[in-house]
Amino acid sequence: MSSDIVGPLERASEKRTTERRSLRALAIESLGPVTILGGVVWAIFQPYRIVFLDHAGKGFYDYLLQPPLLVIGVGLFFALVIAPGLLDDLRAAHDSEG
Repeated sequence: MSSDIVGPLERASEKRTTERRSLRALAIESLGPVTILGGVVWAIFQPYRIVFLDHAGKGFYDYLLQPPLLVIGVGLFFALVIAPGLLDDLRAAHDSEG
């Protein structure tokens, strides 16, 4: 067996086992889903806040700004737009330290 093939595979497997996610990265990754879960729980425990269920006398503004749905939207925005950039910056800072 050639050492060119075996060498990189061993180093890659060693890197995977020794590399752990930091607590900061885990916190950043979990903020979006926890916020989304909070919005869903809020919508379940206070269904009267969801205008779609009781739309008598409600206008477009009431449909547009529903607090539980806004919280879910903010969680999605954070998870899909903000968190990946923060995680990249965190990894870059970690790589430059050591």
